[in-house]
Amino acid sequence: MDHALRRARAAARLAELGLDALLVTRLPNVRYLTGFTGSNGQLVLGRDGAILLTDGRYEAQAAEESPDLERRIYRDEAPPHLARALADLGAARVGFEREGLTYGGWQRLVEAAARMELVPAEPVVEPLRAVKDPEERARIERAQGATDEAFERVVLAGLREGVSERELALELEVAMRRAGAEDRGFDPIVAFGEHAAEPHHRPTDRPLRRGDVVKVDMGAAVDGYRSDMTRTVTFGEPPERLREIHGLVTRAQAAGIAAARPGAALREVDAAARSVIEEAGLGEAFPHGLGHGVGLEIHEAPFLRREAPAGEVLPEGAIVTIEPGVYVPGLGGVRIEDMVVVTADGPTVLGRAPRDLLDVAP
Repeated sequence: MDHALRRARAAARLAELGLDALLVTRLPNVRYLTGFTGSNGQLVLGRDGAILLTDGRYEAQAAEESPDLERRIYRDEAPPHLARALADLGAARVGFEREGLTYGGWQRLVEAAARMELVPAEPVVEPLRAVKDPEERARIERAQGATDEAFERVVLAGLREGVSERELALELEVAMRRAGAEDRGFDPIVAFGEHAAEPHHRPTDRPLRRGDVVKVDMGAAVDGYRSDMTRTVTFGEPPERLREIHGLVTRAQAAGIAAARPGAALREVDAAARSVIEEAGLGEAFPHGLGHGVGLEIHEAPFLRREAPAGEVLPEGAIVTIEPGVYVPGLGGVRIEDMVVVTADGPTVLGRAPRDLLDVAP
């Protein structure tokens, strides 16, 4: 990955925003611009230069991962060192990531950089991250491959009566690692029966019983990049109403996928899927957005939701989830989710696990 090119693209925005420099403190953005993966790091990005700062724990790691950058190591509070780096780059008006500083951190920075104007900047790095280059896409595809393999092994071929939601979640995590993932992409959501009516249910000790619907939302991480997939299956014969809902969600997902094309308004992609569910009289049972970008973070730009600003559109090269769901308290729920690559030739679905309402009971 050409981190220098990424920094140049980000630096090109500074003049447009009236900034001499940008203080990058969100770790996914630091990683994107530098390659540095430590748990503490900041990038001072000027119009004509950049400096990576971290603490003494990461001196060797920063040198290995970001050899093309000036690096500064501090062993006390960071703000004075950040202020010095900004001054060395000649910065007078400095933007900071409003989502990347606590109030306390901002206070300390203001004190250290008293001679500079500090202003909250609109997102600079996140719009760049929305478009994935070939290497990023390859990493996401590898993460998806580990996700598919784990789902097929643990759910399609290994589900058994009496296993708890919590046990199944752990088995999925182990299986993803065995399939080549470095870690889970996020905490898996495993929901049986009535629990499937909660969009983001946290696994419990509730055991699997015949007749249960099983909703699994899972993802892996490979080289820092995530995958995200949801499948809904049954363990034995489910209520007929759930079969009807699964068919409805399947049609809604297909409509959302078809609408995911370069230049499509984010709110219109959401509407393409949501309208299918609303026309069936279940609009209130679909309470979340249609999808989101996936990459170094499991939820990142662009966000497909009805509240998206009218001018925000899908860029070519984005990878987004399409994940409609319908949730009925006391009965259960269905969500089907896949990552989609937005290309000029049409959307490309990455997940290979079957989307059908399969009965996986032995």
